Amino acid sequence: MSVSIIGVGLHPFGRFDITGREMGLIAAREALADAGVEWEQVGFAAGGSRDSGYAAALVSELGLTGVPFMQVYNGCGTAGSAVLACAQAIESGAAEIALAVGFDKHARGAFGSNPADYGLPMWYGRDGMMVTTQFFALKTQRYLHEHGLDERLLGEITATELHNSSLNPNAWRRNALSVDEIMDAQMVNDPLTSYMFCSPSEGGAAVVLASTEVARTISDHAVEVRSLEFRTRRFGTFEVFNPWLAAELTDSATVDAASAAFAAAGCRPSDVDVAQLQDTEAGAALMHLAECGFCDHGEQAELILDGGLGVHGRLPVNTDGGLIGNGEPIGASGLRQIVECVTQLQGRAGERQVPNDPEIGFTQVYGAPGISVCAVLSR
Repeated sequence: MSVSIIGVGLHPFGRFDITGREMGLIAAREALADAGVEWEQVGFAAGGSRDSGYAAALVSELGLTGVPFMQVYNGCGTAGSAVLACAQAIESGAAEIALAVGFDKHARGAFGSNPADYGLPMWYGRDGMMVTTQFFALKTQRYLHEHGLDERLLGEITATELHNSSLNPNAWRRNALSVDEIMDAQMVNDPLTSYMFCSPSEGGAAVVLASTEVARTISDHAVEVRSLEFRTRRFGTFEVFNPWLAAELTDSATVDAASAAFAAAGCRPSDVDVAQLQDTEAGAALMHLAECGFCDHGEQAELILDGGLGVHGRLPVNTDGGLIGNGEPIGASGLRQIVECVTQLQGRAGERQVPNDPEIGFTQVYGAPGISVCAVLSR
């Protein structure tokens, strides 16, 4: 049974005076309204949050209908996992309509994590490797060196995303910056300056899914979920909170998930008209371009420097500003990607709309300690 997205909802990302839970509720109600369905019609739901409470408790406001509601937490892959649970419920015949929702409200400053939660010894934290800024900088340095890439590409990616977020009324960072301003900003961990990182933020996002057969009867703007693939790390990968210092590294979970998603969808990376990639920092965006198959490793410069990642480029990426422009409320960020992709495929993205009626979209999230969820969507 095929699955379609029939409604999307989003609470803006940034800093607000309401709870993360309230943001999730706003997003869920907006998605239901966009789909034109009532909560009572939902046969399954899934959602999650890192710091803002239990998504399943939203039934207190949405309605006590007895609906199965799966609580999900999977790091940055939380939202992707919630969508996967909803899609599988529909495919199995357990439900005809499902809701995925995610939200979070994080404190200012870097995310903090306990090494023991990831099966790591305490010395790993004492040596600073639980600080994600340091880990990503090390990974980026190694990647730039191995593939002969100029670190200025990191500034180019960041400038493109901040330009996109300046056009997005729901984004946190609304000021575009030049490449020089980004490169000359405060160094956090070499080669990553302060503007190259996403920040913990607040927001909510939701999508309503339905069997494609049902979607045809209730929606004239449904977007098909062509594929949705989830993978974890294999032996020999170099992942956040799970480093492996082998001379030869294994392909990451993103390579496996993206390859499987394109195979299941029956299309290629070159067929994608708009993509949303995990950009915890600019180095991740650089690497994920190649890991998802949009170029070879070391060939990102040509794609980036000719404006190829811009809204009017040959591969528009992170058209809403990505994590760099929106920040990351962990429970919501993967759903934000899907909301943006659906909005683009439906031609509803306003100033940041990708031209020429995009038909195929792609999303990719990556999270600790080495998980990736990739989706191919089409109208």
